[in-house]
Amino acid sequence: DGSRLTLAPSELVAKVNRQIEDGSLKNVGDSTVVARLDGGLVREAGDLLYPIIDEIPVMLLDEAIAVSHLK
Repeated sequence: DGSRLTLAPSELVAKVNRQIEDGSLKNVGDSTVVARLDGGLVREAGDLLYPIIDEIPVMLLDEAIAVSHLK
């Protein structure tokens, strides 16, 4: 959507990876996230995190993770 993106803080990536490990994290497309993240890009609004997997940003909306759903 053209929003500015910033690199996700390591604490946020660690939180996401913990939820991935316990199988409780779903993406915007309602699929369970199974691949650990190397990092992430957060939209300027702070609402979505686009995963970086194998050093490649995945910029598909359905693959994004809603930051508000993180525990």
